[in-house]
Amino acid sequence: MTTTKTPWSLARVLRDHNAGRYLCAVVVSGFGTSALWLASGVWVKDLTGSDGLAALCMLAMWLPTLAGPLLGTLADRGRRTPLLIGVNLLLAALLLTLVTVDTPGDLWLLYAVLFVYGAAGVVSDAAESALVATAVDPSLLGDLGGLRMTATEGMKLLAPLAGAGLYAAYGGASVAVLDAATFVLAAGLYTMLRVREDKPAPLTGSRRRRTAEGARHLWGHPLLRPLVVAGGATMLCAGLNGAMAYAVVDDLGHSPEYAGVLYAVQGAGSVAAGLLAGPALRRSGERRFAAYGITLLAVAVALRAVPSDPLALVCSAATGAGLPTVLIATLTSVQRETPGPLLGRVTATANTLVYAPNAAGLAAGAALVELVNHRLALVTLGVALLVTAASLFPLPARARTAPGR
Repeated sequence: MTTTKTPWSLARVLRDHNAGRYLCAVVVSGFGTSALWLASGVWVKDLTGSDGLAALCMLAMWLPTLAGPLLGTLADRGRRTPLLIGVNLLLAALLLTLVTVDTPGDLWLLYAVLFVYGAAGVVSDAAESALVATAVDPSLLGDLGGLRMTATEGMKLLAPLAGAGLYAAYGGASVAVLDAATFVLAAGLYTMLRVREDKPAPLTGSRRRRTAEGARHLWGHPLLRPLVVAGGATMLCAGLNGAMAYAVVDDLGHSPEYAGVLYAVQGAGSVAAGLLAGPALRRSGERRFAAYGITLLAVAVALRAVPSDPLALVCSAATGAGLPTVLIATLTSVQRETPGPLLGRVTATANTLVYAPNAAGLAAGAALVELVNHRLALVTLGVALLVTAASLFPLPARARTAPGR
């Protein structure tokens, strides 16, 4: 197949019709989402003057992730392409209702839309994973997963600035309209996919049983279980590490705004990791790829305890490069190792198990940083991450997935 003749991930993906269209849809919708992510909080802050109410915007968008196993069943009930088109058009329509928000009394509508936004994102992620697994050559899944991460992180670097500028010039409604337009464009890109989907057989059993099937598949699979466990542990440590950011900045003798510089460097590291993920996965396999990345993350987190500006920048870049590896490895393995009829539920369940600990880590870290020395905490987190990485290095023959399969 021609897509296997060039080693560069982006070229391999763009040469494939479905993979290229999907990646473009991710870039477009990700730009709008990242722009709204910042603008919604600023919008609430301007209307109310409350930091707490502004923070509720992120909570409203994140909360539906906890219902991932249940929401994932929606992606297994019908054909995924029409579902993705419908979800994107629904979100576009809902976002347009935000043009009426101009007083504190209207904020209930903003929160409601953001909550639906988050729930739709869970369904979309599950449907995308299931669709891509059937619409794209299996040898491209690692490249596509890495480039999806690159696109997501790249939009986090660019879109918030664009959203902030648009908000400053024309207000929050303009950002909502921009986001709505990106979802319409993404829906159009999904209509261009060349994939034949048969209508899946009706789901059997009780709702609880259907929801639990994703978790049972993950727990019973010799490759997926250790990756999901390692992913959850890594994201828990990442949340704790993130809560130490301002203590690290203070230790360096900078103002709190310097944290933005470190986050930007971290984002650049994640972009680089995504570009290299495909070739690295083919060379080492999912478990070792994740283990190497977690090891890099462990060293970077521990060395943040040293108050040095150059080292802080290097550690931020290494953190950005190391953290996504387990996420890319887990999603790629889920797509390769899960039967199509289960893929929506398994993806949504894996996302919940991997990402939910990050929020718990942030909450726990916010309290911990006031109670213990942050340098000791960072070194301890580095050791915990090394233990997590070590759990992935042994590779039983029954769990091995051939690179590039």
